[in-house]
Amino acid sequence: MRLFVGIPLAASVIEQLEKISMRHRVEGDGLRWSTPESWHITLQFLGNTSETQYECVIARLRELHVPPVPVELDELGYFDRAGILFAGVTLTPELLTLQQRVTAATLPCGFTPEDRPYRPHITLARSKGRRNAVGLEALKGKIRQQPKFSRFVAEEFLLYESFTLPTGSQYETRERFRLGI
Repeated sequence: MRLFVGIPLAASVIEQLEKISMRHRVEGDGLRWSTPESWHITLQFLGNTSETQYECVIARLRELHVPPVPVELDELGYFDRAGILFAGVTLTPELLTLQQRVTAATLPCGFTPEDRPYRPHITLARSKGRRNAVGLEALKGKIRQQPKFSRFVAEEFLLYESFTLPTGSQYETRERFRLGI
């Protein structure tokens, strides 16, 4: 099973992101738009996971005691090399602490932290291939004003399983972990 740990979004933020997606989506734009059900803030991608590792991760994440985390989205941005449009998430000390604690908790289960700095975001669309990067470039020219997003407080984080389908990835919640001391 392919797993990752992430924060689900508040309904108000999902609604705002849906409006942005609908406003900028164009038939034949060469982009694969993410569905609202797939939106989340990744804390750690675990990847292929054995049953033993899965049990270890569950046990270790249950031991975490972290207060609820205030979450604030900032601007829309692009990962040009990956061909991704995203909504950025402000990296607050509270969010960074949660991400670091999750990563430390999964270390004894055989998972290593990424080498690159943590850059929280919500993927909204991705190019369907290098040849379709034109759609992302066209989209950049259309977005003139950055949206204002609602803030929310994350009361939980989730362990998701990822399934790759021809239409894109689909996620299923495997376990929920409450935040709070």
